[in-house]
Amino acid sequence: MTRPHTGPSPEEIKEKQALEDALEEGLEETFPGSDPVNVTQPAPSRDDGHVKRSK
Repeated sequence: MTRPHTGPSPEEIKEKQALEDALEEGLEETFPGSDPVNVTQPAPSRDDGHVKRSK
């Protein structure tokens, strides 16, 4: 028998909110624009050594 679905865990809620916040920030920073927003962040380049990135 299967258990009833209890909803998302606090970790899942936090991760979803972080993705939503990243998407919203990306939309605000690129508006108006014709390119789609990319939520993922590319790997740092050699020239980005001085920039501290957060996840």
